Amino acid sequence: MKAYVFPGQGSQFVGMGKDLYDKSPRAKEYFLKANTLLKFKITDLMFEGTEEDLKQTNVTQPAVFLHSVCLAIAMGDEFAPDLVAGHSLGEFSALVANRSMTFEDGLRLVSKRALAMQKACELQPSTMAAILGLTDSVVESVCASIKNEIVVPANYNGPDQIVISGSVEGVALACEKMLAAGAKRALPLKVGGAFHSPLMEPARLELAEAIATTKIARGICPIYQNVTGQSVTDPEIIKKNLIAQLTSPVRWTHIMSNMIASGVKVVIEVGPGNVLQGMFKKIDRNITTQSAVII
Repeated sequence: MKAYVFPGQGSQFVGMGKDLYDKSPRAKEYFLKANTLLKFKITDLMFEGTEEDLKQTNVTQPAVFLHSVCLAIAMGDEFAPDLVAGHSLGEFSALVANRSMTFEDGLRLVSKRALAMQKACELQPSTMAAILGLTDSVVESVCASIKNEIVVPANYNGPDQIVISGSVEGVALACEKMLAAGAKRALPLKVGGAFHSPLMEPARLELAEAIATTKIARGICPIYQNVTGQSVTDPEIIKKNLIAQLTSPVRWTHIMSNMIASGVKVVIEVGPGNVLQGMFKKIDRNITTQSAVII
């Protein structure tokens, strides 16, 4: 079985997608369509912008989404997944690629999501940190022990890496406690806010109505969703999980383990970078991983 997986925010790079634009007339059509829908030339920022340009919230998320979806489109019949999944933002790319959602609706939601998250970040100083070398249960216990600040597990990225998210003070205190509990490292991340935490509630509320009124169909294959780590095909459950995603942790470790348990032998990463391939290798060295390419 083949799983196609889609990266999230942080995998962007200057020049991303230019080769697709030049090689694939079909991909080029969608890049140009995105410029029109977004009302600015995102292609200029992706192909020729600076790293600073690509870090803008209203650019980063649509750019990663666009690169991933255009690559899947350019693959044509070669894109033949048995299962799909996307890390955080990548879940929207996966839903468009597996035909559960139209390109136009996916781009509209991703753009709205980016702006809603940015607004939520501005309401309260908040941050994230990567915790290396502790089990899930220890990280969860430390977070739960902090009572007067918000800090929660946000991304379960592998058996030895969990990202925590919350108020600046809460994350700082949690990092101290994680190191005292035996963590190898507690690394503050350069992010704009506390993604996948209760502090994203204003963004969840803003996005909920847009998702609820978006048509979602049964895709060409199941999607493993972030909120549960489980395989889903029912459009209404997909919607419910998408709405919950902003304030819930990304259960990527669970997704990887469940995919492998279901019989996945090959994992193909569709989009910029190869971070997700490395995560799968940490779960099972025997899994074949590769980046999607167009011939």
